[in-house]
Amino acid sequence: SDLERVEARLRSINKFAPIQRCQQSKVSVDSVLDIRGFDLKRTLEMDPEFLNTDGEHEHDQTVTSLSITQPGSVDLDMVEQWVSKILQTKGNDIFRMKGVLSISHADEKFVYQAVHMIFSGSFAEPWGAQEKRESKLVFIGRNLDHDEIRREFLACVQSEETLAKKMKALRFAVGDKVKCKTADGWRVGTVAKLMYREEGMSPGMVAPYQVKLTGSNELIYASHDTDELIRRA
Repeated sequence: SDLERVEARLRSINKFAPIQRCQQSKVSVDSVLDIRGFDLKRTLEMDPEFLNTDGEHEHDQTVTSLSITQPGSVDLDMVEQWVSKILQTKGNDIFRMKGVLSISHADEKFVYQAVHMIFSGSFAEPWGAQEKRESKLVFIGRNLDHDEIRREFLACVQSEETLAKKMKALRFAVGDKVKCKTADGWRVGTVAKLMYREEGMSPGMVAPYQVKLTGSNELIYASHDTDELIRRA
């Protein structure tokens, strides 16, 4: 039948993609949401060369490829800012970015790919108990400054130095009186901790401040160091 021929064609394109038979697009919400559609293991099964740059754009002498393998984990905020800067300033010359990142305070691998200024990434399967945590990145583009890219990515690696740099950039110190925007409006408190993380936070997230509210023992955190969320009291 026509339906069977269409399904056979779809399977020839991607044998891993689930096929839902339906009428007038009526399908269960569970079948299209939270399906973890980008799975690194499946991606490598379909495209074993996902993290390989050999042979891409080999005839254009201005186009080069760069691969980086970096042991350890990177700071989520810093790497997000770095990627954003690259795509905004060099997006037209970036033909492809792809890779797997080890993010601090995250049990899952972060898998991403980008074409010019279009970026897609998400946390995927968890790191294995005996698996070496490291980040692998691939860049393909025109007039890439390899040394600059390596140097700027290295600056995102989690270390005592990068933590000290982030803490130095914060506007408030422990003991400072501040007011925080909450569901009940602006409330006054005292900064209790810097670079705070607690169970239940999203992977990689670290809050710049934990604040003890005045007049109670309630502790909250400010997710970003901005006037929209936290100000001097």
